[in-house]
Amino acid sequence: MIDNRQMTDSDLGRSFLELHQPGSPLLLPNPWDRGSALALQGAGFAALATTSSGFAGTLGRLDGAITLDESIVHAGDLVSVVDVPISCDFENGFAADPGAVAENVGRLLDSGVAGFSIEDYDPAGFLYDSALAVDRVAAAVQAARSCGRTVVVTARAENHLRGVDDLGDTIDRLQRFAAVGADVLYAPGPTSPETIGTIVESVDVPVNVLAMPGAPAVSVLAELGVARVSVGGGFMLAAMGGLADAARELLEEGTTSFWEQAGRGAQARAHFSGRMET
Repeated sequence: MIDNRQMTDSDLGRSFLELHQPGSPLLLPNPWDRGSALALQGAGFAALATTSSGFAGTLGRLDGAITLDESIVHAGDLVSVVDVPISCDFENGFAADPGAVAENVGRLLDSGVAGFSIEDYDPAGFLYDSALAVDRVAAAVQAARSCGRTVVVTARAENHLRGVDDLGDTIDRLQRFAAVGADVLYAPGPTSPETIGTIVESVDVPVNVLAMPGAPAVSVLAELGVARVSVGGGFMLAAMGGLADAARELLEEGTTSFWEQAGRGAQARAHFSGRMET
């Protein structure tokens, strides 16, 4: 792999943590392959995060259908081509048992990521009970702290993204995640300023918000004290939307105005490497 990083793994972790400033949110886009990572770094983003759904899409799969090994290799692949910190969407840690989560986190950290997130949702289709969810975050935090460098642990409470509209339980989980050492808290799903503001005010560590349809503008999130804004699979889906529009135009209209958008996309290639790997 190409390794053009100019900072050590520990430097990247510390830099990533310092970028989380409540009221001045880190904009954290989610690339899905090397090209999108290089393009987003070239656009000026200070850090990047993998997206499980976006990466799965590159393999022709839906979210939740990638393996532990694939996730780790993918994270390392992106780390190897950019200079900025990379955080990994590590789903549920690819295990339910806290000990297995810790073991898997240890393997992930060998890839050089500056951080990772852990969900309290099992891909089998259920939320972990609160006690187990906290134990799993604690195990992930312990694995991160024992690796000898700074690694930012993001703990996710998935209630609202999974159809459980229970703000009280969400806040309780987030507070307990913070108590066992999570550096960043994340409850994807809420879009109302009131709910987001309540979450931010209820915890004492940085909060990430998912920029999904209907979410407030970044300026509003900043006023609410949000420290990080990510897009999940949004950018990948936007790219796929452009592909679908271009395909429909050629098939149904027989025209090629899609090259106007393609020309803008081609500018991103200025950030690609011309080197061949050996």
